[in-house]
Amino acid sequence: MTKLSVNINKIATLRNSRGGDVPNLLQVAKDVQKFGAEGVTIHPRPDERHIRYQDARDLVNVVYTEFNIEGNPMDNFMKLVFECKPTQVTLVPDAVDALTSNAGWDTVKHKSFLQDVIAECRLQGIRTSIFVDPVLEMIEGAKVVGTDRIELYTEEFATQYGLGNEKAIIPYTKAAELASELGLGINAGHDLSLDNIEFFKNNIPNLLEVSIGHALISESLYLGLENVVNMYIRKLQ
Repeated sequence: MTKLSVNINKIATLRNSRGGDVPNLLQVAKDVQKFGAEGVTIHPRPDERHIRYQDARDLVNVVYTEFNIEGNPMDNFMKLVFECKPTQVTLVPDAVDALTSNAGWDTVKHKSFLQDVIAECRLQGIRTSIFVDPVLEMIEGAKVVGTDRIELYTEEFATQYGLGNEKAIIPYTKAAELASELGLGINAGHDLSLDNIEFFKNNIPNLLEVSIGHALISESLYLGLENVVNMYIRKLQ
C-alpha cells in the first residue's frame, strides 16, 4: 500500500495567524498518526512563516511513524536536518520568497551540488528524496546524483486532471517506470487531493508515498480530520 504522509504546514499557518498555540501543531501530528497516517511532513522555510525551526525540533519526540522534512538545502536548513535526523529529507529547489514549491530540480545542472548534499545525508543515516518534474532526463540525473528516492511534482497533473484531461498522467507514469528500472523509490506530492489521488495512484507503478497537506487540511474543514485521513488511506489501498 502507498503510504500517506500528512503535511502539517497549514496547521502552523493557522496557529501563527493568531500568535498563540491554537491549533496545537504537536497534537495534530499525534492525531494524524493515531488516525492512520504513516508519516508526518513539514516544510520549514527561511522566514518561518508557517513551520518554525523549533517545531521541527519539537516534532522529533512526537513523530513515531516516518518524519519527512522538506526544503531547500541551504546551510541553516541542512543544520536543522542533521540535528533532527528525520527518516527522510526531501530536497526542494524553492526560492526563498516562493509562495509554495513550483518546480523540480534540474538534476543535470545541479549534479555536483546534489551529490555533495546527498552524500552528507547518507553519512548521517538519513534517506534522501529529491523533488523532480516528470522529465526522463531529470529522472536519469536523479540516479546519477545518488538519491534514494524521487518525489514527483504533481501540480501539472492535478491542474489538467481537474480540467478533465486524464492523459496528463502519461508523463508521470513514464517517469515512474523509468525510476523503477533505475532502482529509485517513488514519492509524489503537490495538489493531490481526494478528487485525484485514486486515479494517480492507480497509474503510478511502485508508488511508495504521497505527501499531502493543503488539500487534506482544506477537506478536513468540511469532513473532519480523522475522516479525511481514512478516506485517503482507503483510496491508496
